[in-house]
Amino acid sequence: MPALSSLLPAVNASLNTACALFLLAGYRFIRRGRISAHRFCMSAAFTFSVFFLASYLTHHALHGSTRFTGTGWTRPLYFSILISHTVLAVVIVPLVLRTFYLARKNRFESHRRIAQWTFPLWLYVSVTGVVVYWMLYRMSWK
Repeated sequence: MPALSSLLPAVNASLNTACALFLLAGYRFIRRGRISAHRFCMSAAFTFSVFFLASYLTHHALHGSTRFTGTGWTRPLYFSILISHTVLAVVIVPLVLRTFYLARKNRFESHRRIAQWTFPLWLYVSVTGVVVYWMLYRMSWK
């Protein structure tokens, strides 16, 4: 059986995928006025993001960093995606927390204004997390 640290990257990618799918469903539901379904989906996306963070931190505590072995045009592509993903992953945390806080306090006008920024950035971070996983662990660059 593989060591826990070797399974966690795939778990992390799965958690990011689930988050992205719930974000998209939540967006679709709110556009259709289905507030309860939207609330459920956004709460699920948040939960998957929290589990992702715990799993990501566990992986890096057990394994450390994994070096990207690609060469040529893939190298600047990978690092462009990784850098934008990493910067926005830090930025998105307070945005998500603020967006949830405003919804919880029934301040929906403010919630809508900040959600216009939170949603696409959060979706980008979730999707690029999966892309980074595939480029780092699943693509053959030889």
